[in-house]
Amino acid sequence: MKPIENGGPWLGPLGRDADVVVASRVRLARNLAGFPFTNRASTTQRREVVSMVRDRAQGAAWGRMLGWIDLQACPAEQRTQMVERHLVSKQFAASDAPRAVGISADETLSVMVNEEDHLRIQAMYSGLRIDECFAAATAFDRGAESALDFAWHHRWGYLTACPTNVGCGIRVSVMLHLPALRLTSELDRVRRAAKDLHLALRGFHGEGSEPMGDFYQLSNQITLGMRDEEVVGELRDRIIPQVIRYERLARETYRSKAPAAARDRFIRAAALLTHARLMPLDEAMKLLGRLRLGIASGLTEAIDSTLVHRLLLQVQPAHLALARPSDPMETLEQQSAARATLLRDALAPLRASIG
Repeated sequence: MKPIENGGPWLGPLGRDADVVVASRVRLARNLAGFPFTNRASTTQRREVVSMVRDRAQGAAWGRMLGWIDLQACPAEQRTQMVERHLVSKQFAASDAPRAVGISADETLSVMVNEEDHLRIQAMYSGLRIDECFAAATAFDRGAESALDFAWHHRWGYLTACPTNVGCGIRVSVMLHLPALRLTSELDRVRRAAKDLHLALRGFHGEGSEPMGDFYQLSNQITLGMRDEEVVGELRDRIIPQVIRYERLARETYRSKAPAAARDRFIRAAALLTHARLMPLDEAMKLLGRLRLGIASGLTEAIDSTLVHRLLLQVQPAHLALARPSDPMETLEQQSAARATLLRDALAPLRASIG
């Protein structure tokens, strides 16, 4: 894979409402007619699916934008790095079955073959850019459907391995940074509201993961009986703007009621990140989240959110290991020391600004 500095939705120009919305993603679930779902398919059938998708993609304009990677032949650390970049799911990376992923040069589009469904088409952009994600994923989907026979039912729509995806098969999600809602004890209200609206509020890596650094993924759970445009419009126009408003109000409330505490949290985070000799992953994510809030609150001009986004990936275990191939990190303490060094070096301008 390319060095992390070369692009990707986390590292490009910040999108709209980037103070709260880190990234937007649209994912489409599709299956090939005539083949069992991935979890019921034989090894031979899974290989056939991979070969069919890759061959037809590489021979058409809609598919040549992707570079294909055979996950079975891919080293474990590179697979984990893809998970850390949100290009593939954890389950997909950990599987030992025939599978592949196609990734665009700028990493805004990725297509998993033989995940839970035969195809998981994903587009991701920085900030609140659901429309661009939808357009990119749909463009690939239309090209793929012109060359592949997707499983479709005249009444139910696209057939998928999980019943919650049946219908239009779309999952719209946003990565949100919600530190003030947690600080003001309002996050439980958001969780309850999300549940009532049939939405899922999950951790940093989505389903089955825990929140780190106050980063959460919010996504729809139901597609049956809905059109793509309905799902996209509901989140884009009503739900996400309301969560953004709640978080911004909570930030203003926290700053106005406890300005000294808000600045102190930022200064403490900056001091630890720029001086510590050991830095566990969960602590690094928590402190980087505090830096990001401080930048959005105007507490520093020494660094920007793009640098914080890059560090959110670089501190992850696989990124850390692959960046230092000649320096094996066999223990968590060695990994923690390497992470601390990375952060001290990257945040030198911040260290100078806080004295």
